[in-house]
Amino acid sequence: DKTIKLALQYNVAIGAHPGFDDKKNFGRTEMPLSVDEVYDLVLKQILLVEKITTANNATLHHVKPHGALYNMAAKNLVMASAIAHAVKDADETLVLYGLNNSHLITEARKLHLKTANEVFADRNYNDDGSLVARSQPNALIENDNEAINQVLNMLLHKRVLSVNLKVVPVNAETICMHGDGIHAVSFAKKINETLRANDITVKTV
Repeated sequence: DKTIKLALQYNVAIGAHPGFDDKKNFGRTEMPLSVDEVYDLVLKQILLVEKITTANNATLHHVKPHGALYNMAAKNLVMASAIAHAVKDADETLVLYGLNNSHLITEARKLHLKTANEVFADRNYNDDGSLVARSQPNALIENDNEAINQVLNMLLHKRVLSVNLKVVPVNAETICMHGDGIHAVSFAKKINETLRANDITVKTV
């Protein structure tokens, strides 16, 4: 409720961020759920956020799966389909955010949902375009300049360098910065300033 009020105050689009029911691990540990369980989990959380949003006379704009659910669905077509169906059944006008060119994007498009290909400012990439697992020591980007350069490379040149220095093509429509990162606020400010300096407009899809 507090976050939605702040989003309204600063004219920020409001999104639901459904994840595994696993607060202990912050939703970042994989869980072996059935297709029906994934569907119910996502639908329930979207409707809950939508209820609070409506109570604030606001509109829910998008859905982005969180943590392990997001990463699993990016690679698992069946799970991605369950999430896409949950989004559509909750509100077919919602935009589904998913990892660039992943199953989340393709399954959402099959249902004629609006999508946004997501790229990451604070995470490193594997050669196949997936994110380096958090269990690996090089998963996170913790240097301002590295984050800024990665974002500019993705936006201006539609590519990102993997940890093995392989050029991976990307379609950057929305950028993720993790709020619990040590440098989250610094990254957000500096990336925003850099985008404006390069005449790149930040706006709601």
